[in-house]
Amino acid sequence: MVAGGPLDGRPFAVAGQEVRVAWLKVRENKGAPGADAVSVAAFEERLEDNLYKVWNRMSPGTYFPPPVRAVEIPKAGGGTRMPGVPAVGGRVAQTVAAGRIEEAAERLFHRDSCGYRPGKSAHDAVAAARERCWKYDWVIDLDVRKFFDSVPWDLVVKAVEALGLPPWVLLYVRRWLAAPALMPDGRLEPRDRGTPQGSAVSPVPANLFLHRAFDAWMDREFPDCPFERYAGDAVIHCKTGARARRVLAALEQRMAETGLELHPGKTRIVYCKDGNRRGPWDGPVSFDFLGFTFRARPVSGKRGRFTGFGPAVSGRALARMSETVRDWHLKRHVSLTWKELAQWISPVIRGWTGYYGRFCRSALYPLLARINYHVQQWARAKYRRLRPSKALTRAWERITSQYPALFPHWQWVTSAWH
Repeated sequence: MVAGGPLDGRPFAVAGQEVRVAWLKVRENKGAPGADAVSVAAFEERLEDNLYKVWNRMSPGTYFPPPVRAVEIPKAGGGTRMPGVPAVGGRVAQTVAAGRIEEAAERLFHRDSCGYRPGKSAHDAVAAARERCWKYDWVIDLDVRKFFDSVPWDLVVKAVEALGLPPWVLLYVRRWLAAPALMPDGRLEPRDRGTPQGSAVSPVPANLFLHRAFDAWMDREFPDCPFERYAGDAVIHCKTGARARRVLAALEQRMAETGLELHPGKTRIVYCKDGNRRGPWDGPVSFDFLGFTFRARPVSGKRGRFTGFGPAVSGRALARMSETVRDWHLKRHVSLTWKELAQWISPVIRGWTGYYGRFCRSALYPLLARINYHVQQWARAKYRRLRPSKALTRAWERITSQYPALFPHWQWVTSAWH
C-alpha cells in the first residue's frame, strides 16, 4: 500500500490517496509508454510497488522527472506538432500536482474559458459562440501561434505561485517544465520555454497563464466584447468592424508583452454575414472554431426557412474522417463477422457523431452515407451472392431494418453513396 502522507516526517504533504486517485485517472486515459518504454499495463503489473515509488520520491522532494518522449504527429493544415509523452509514473506524479492546481485555480477561471476544466467542454464554447454570433456582427477569430511550444516559463511559474499552493507543487512544476525531450532519433533536446503537449500537468498551468494574459485582460480592457476560449483558440465578438480592429491591435500588443504571438495566417476579422446582415465587406465571412465552420447557412425556425449564421462540421474535419474511413480498407477484412466489424468501427463513428453531430448534424450525412458504401463493399467482398446490385439492395434493407442499432449512425443514415 502507498504510505499515508506527511505524518512520517517527510517535508511535503503528498498523501498516498492522492497518488492512488491520480493513478486511476492515468489508467482511464490510457496513453502510450514514455521514454522508459513502460506501458500502462506493465505499470499495473507491479502497481503497489510503482505507486509507492512515486509517493516515496515526491514526498521528500527527490522526484526528478525523466525525459518526455517526443512524438511527431502530422497537423491537419500541414506541418507537424511534437507532443511529449511522459513515463506512466511521471503521469501519475503530474496528475497529483495538476489536481492541486486545478482545485485552487478553478474559482479564478473565466466563465467562458472552456478548455481543460471540469464540467466544461468544447461544445460549451461552440454553443456560446453560436448564440453570440446572432447578436454581434463581427468576430475576431484568433489563434495563439505555437502556444504550448512558446509560453514563457517564468510567467507560468508566476501564475501558479500566485495560487499560494504548497512549495512542492511549484518545485515539481519547474522540474516538469525543464524536462528534456527524447527525440525520435534518440537525441536529448533541452528546452527553455513551452509546456509539452501530452503532459498531464501542463494544461492547467497553461490555462492559468492565459487567464491572466488574456481572459482577465479582456474583461478589464474590453468588457463590451465577450469571447469564448479553449486553450490557445479563441473567438471575440464585437458590435462593429471598427471596434474589432481596435481590439485586435491592442491584443497583438498584449500578446507581445506576455511572450506570445498571434498566428498571422489564422487570426482575422470576420463579418457574420447572413440573410439580414448584408453590408459591404470584401473580407472573410466564415471562420473555423474547434472543428466547426461558422458561416451563413439555411436554418429552419419559427419564421420558416431563412439564412442564419451558425456552426457545422468543418471541411477539414470531414476530410480527416473520410481519410480514416478509406484507411480502414474494409474489403480486406472479410474474415470479420457483422458483429466484429461493428465492434471495430462503431466506437470511432460514435465519437464522430457525438462530437460533430451536436450542431447541424445533417452536415455529417454524406460522410455517414460514405461509411455505408464501404460497409456494402465489404459485404459484397465477403458474400458472393450479394455482388449483384439488386441482391445487395434487398439484403441491405433487411439488415438495416432488423438490426437498426448495429452501427450507431444507422439511426440517422442508412442510405449509401460513394
